[in-house]
Parts: sequence; C-alpha cells; structure tokens
Amino acid sequence: MSVPTANKPLLSLILCIGACIGMIASAPAAAKKSDRSEPMDIDAGRQQGSLDDRGPTVLSGGVTIRQGTLDIRSDRAEISLAKDGEPQRALLTGSPVTLKQEMNDGTPMSARANTVDYDLQGEIVVFTGNVSIQQPRGTMTGERVVYDLNSGEVNSGGEGAGRVQMRIQPKSGQGQRGAAKDGR
Repeated sequence: MSVPTANKPLLSLILCIGACIGMIASAPAAAKKSDRSEPMDIDAGRQQGSLDDRGPTVLSGGVTIRQGTLDIRSDRAEISLAKDGEPQRALLTGSPVTLKQEMNDGTPMSARANTVDYDLQGEIVVFTGNVSIQQPRGTMTGERVVYDLNSGEVNSGGEGAGRVQMRIQPKSGQGQRGAAKDGR
C-alpha cells in the first residue's frame, strides 16, 4: 500500500515505536536515524476508518510496515489522531508483534511483545505480554516493560507484572580476560 503524503504523519508514528525499542535495548546505540528519510511501505489485509480525528484507523489481516532497516509485523494496528490531526496513539497487537531494526552503530535490535501501546501525548511506550528485547549488548524479558521517552526511564516487572530477566554482555574483550583469570 502506498501512503499518500497527507497521511504520512498518521502512519509515521509507528516508526517511533521502533526507535523507542532501540532506546530501551541500548542507551548508547540509537535507532538508525536515516530510516526516517526512507519511504514507508505498509502491507495489510485491510484498512478501515477515517484518516482524521473522527475515529481510529485500523489496519488488520497481517500488518507489515517497513521503512529503511525497520521491520514491524503485527496482526493489527490501531492508530488514533488528536483534534489537531497529529498522531495521538498507536496500538499494535499480535501473536506476537515483532520489530527489527538496525541501530546507528550497525548492531541489530529485535523486540517482541503481544501488545505495543505508544501514547504520543505522554511519550510513553508500554510493551505487554511475553516481552523480549534483544541486541548484541544484552537482553531483557518479562511480562511488562514501560519506557518513558521524556525521562529515559524504563520500568519492568514488579507486582502483578511478573519478574524481569536481563542479561548484559561484557564490553568487547572483557569477558575473555575475566575467564582467563578464573582458569576457564
């Protein structure tokens, strides 16, 4: 599906979700900035709704969004606009929603969750249900991960949200030096 120029703000907010995941997974390596200047290709079984603030636009039937190195796949995407026509919320659902993108430093990032809910007004992204964020420097898994774009704060796990598991890899070469000291 080709996106008319007037509708690009509506759908470009989905790119922000990929960028947010990149920020969660790796503070020093941001999502690839050049992706934003690439054309966005959207493929869905169906599009329903107005492309204004009267109601959400719903993409369904297997949604694929590609822009540069960003690749998002979900069963459904619901996008709402504020009265001024600016994107307000993007709700991606799937079994699971998957996102892949190359970071500015060339490293790959991938994430998966049953639901990705991005509130553009509050600049909060909430990943829920079997969340997994992976990149070469480390991984994070859990049932719920909340990322505040304004503060850079990440909250995950906790009461009612299950436990969070993280693995942080040592910087290049540090792991091998430590293993040699231990005789491994």
